[in-house]
Amino acid sequence: MADTTTSAPAEPLLVLDGVTAGYGAGLILRGVGLTVAAGEVTCLIGPNGSGKSTTLKTISGLLKPASGTVTFKGEDISRLSARERLLRGIVHVPQDRSLFPAMTVRENVEMGGYVLRNRRLVAERWERIAAAYPLVADRANAHAGSLSGGEQKTVEIARTLMLDPVLILLDEPSIGLDPRSRTTVFRSVADLAASGRSVLLVEQNARSGLAVSHSGAVLEGGRVALTGTGAGLLTDPEVGRLYLGAADRPSTPLASSVPSRSGDHDPQD
Repeated sequence: MADTTTSAPAEPLLVLDGVTAGYGAGLILRGVGLTVAAGEVTCLIGPNGSGKSTTLKTISGLLKPASGTVTFKGEDISRLSARERLLRGIVHVPQDRSLFPAMTVRENVEMGGYVLRNRRLVAERWERIAAAYPLVADRANAHAGSLSGGEQKTVEIARTLMLDPVLILLDEPSIGLDPRSRTTVFRSVADLAASGRSVLLVEQNARSGLAVSHSGAVLEGGRVALTGTGAGLLTDPEVGRLYLGAADRPSTPLASSVPSRSGDHDPQD
């Protein structure tokens, strides 16, 4: 007799359900519902002020939701501190440069493990990161302030691995970078997912962000207006009209240099 059993769909890694959040008396998020699957890249796009960065802060614990729930690996973490979320494997890379310019690259990377008490573990993870990121190894003793913008962003991403994270939140990683550096950053995003980690990416370059994403969501007015696969949103006429216009096209086509995460061929820019 043939086996007709089917496996249950995997539980999402992260679920936001009816999340409202803001600053002071003002609400930015007005009932956000979002899911992030394990081992995938999810890209958030939308106009300025729609709540993309606020969503990341609410997930990482920098901002507490006024209502709704944030569930991670089946646990409601809505009231946990940012430190407690770090220890559970959620790492947040903010939009602004976050390296300490007078410290060396190695010191900056090791700072990513500041909540760890095991110095041997920190040393082991440094070696692993240096092996995976040649820039980190080659510039280990250079002051972080001497690096280019793209190099600094690479170090910021590498630093997240000190905590062996499950979910990495990246806020506008390509902002202010030249085309070659943007390509390097998006390749790093794809590599993170290939290693089994989940990435929630906020990206102003919507076309490039969706090109390396398994799924995506459009935020408008503090709510999720549309969700779909990365490939589906890339070809959606309404998304194209609003967010994928000529001004958003990268100078260097990513399809030729960064593996697509949305299908078996690279979407064309």
